[in-house]
Amino acid sequence: MTIKTALGLATGLVAALSTSALHAQSLDEITAAAKTEGMLTTIALPHDWCGYGGVIEGFKAKYPEISVNELNPDAGSADEIEAIKANKDNKGPQAPDVIDVGLAFGPQAKADGLTQAYKVSTWDEIPGNIKDADGHWYADYYGVMSFLVNKDLVQNVPQDWADLLKPEYAGQVALAGDPRASNQAILAVLAAGMATGAAPGEAAGKAGLEFFKQLNDAGNFVPVIGKAGTLAQGTTPIVIMWDYNALSARDTLAGNPPVEVVVPKSGVLAGVYVQAISAYAPQPNAAKLWMEYLYSDEGQLGWLKGYCHPARFNAMAAAGKIPQDLMDKLPPASAYESAYFPTLEEVDANKAAVTGGWDSVVGANVE
Repeated sequence: MTIKTALGLATGLVAALSTSALHAQSLDEITAAAKTEGMLTTIALPHDWCGYGGVIEGFKAKYPEISVNELNPDAGSADEIEAIKANKDNKGPQAPDVIDVGLAFGPQAKADGLTQAYKVSTWDEIPGNIKDADGHWYADYYGVMSFLVNKDLVQNVPQDWADLLKPEYAGQVALAGDPRASNQAILAVLAAGMATGAAPGEAAGKAGLEFFKQLNDAGNFVPVIGKAGTLAQGTTPIVIMWDYNALSARDTLAGNPPVEVVVPKSGVLAGVYVQAISAYAPQPNAAKLWMEYLYSDEGQLGWLKGYCHPARFNAMAAAGKIPQDLMDKLPPASAYESAYFPTLEEVDANKAAVTGGWDSVVGANVE
């Protein structure tokens, strides 16, 4: 055996032992270390998104020794990735420990060396097709694309994508993010393209861009990031967003103005979001403890309270762990019957088409 070979074997053994040691940590050890760190830094977690307000409060109540430092709640998935890159050498409060991003951004972050592997204790109940085999990213919840409509300003509530092109919706339709950076908006374009009959992936992405070009040319598209506030003010009377965000906004607005949440008849697209721990996390143990909480029964039910379907939904339902009152608050199952779950390849192809073509095809600067 050569010295070079021996050194290579030794290095590999040390790495393997280090990985084993990492995953050999007990939850008690992680908890103790996290409490010593004393802080968790999150990014892009609006409190009205998928029940995050309640989830964060639940974590803080369970671990009062750990403060939650919330960065830029309204950022998009691409912003989260950039925040890790920009803070590689920064151990201060501007460096995120964890990210919550669209499905396409998980593999990208892993490929760029921006994530670290960690498998939560409920790992086996997360479906295999929505998690990285090595534990670098894993799905946490999903929903379907919908329309949130201000009924005070919109007389005829649109029921499908094609309806949005009608003259009566001039100056009324908005996206809930910038389609050059927001996963929610990027997938809204995919859904619109699928509604035209285009195949999921690049074809639907391009068809979706053409749809939004028509919408913009007709004067129906409003280049403002739509939220519950802009909808209530009348700036964006129709906002295209995930159903859980729309249902949460409905609750927040509490009838002022009255709103309707519509799952369109065609192009019913399901979107998955994933969690990951930054490779450069200043508080890696707090990050692991956060993941354990999110994927615990309590954390998963927190998503459901926010109208999201959690990753462990099927396993928890089979085990009788989901209260009926939570099930009763969700839209009828029929609204989801035709929902399409795009593959990672289709999501990636659509993302490339939309982010690369929005400016040249649609030309609307959403902000």
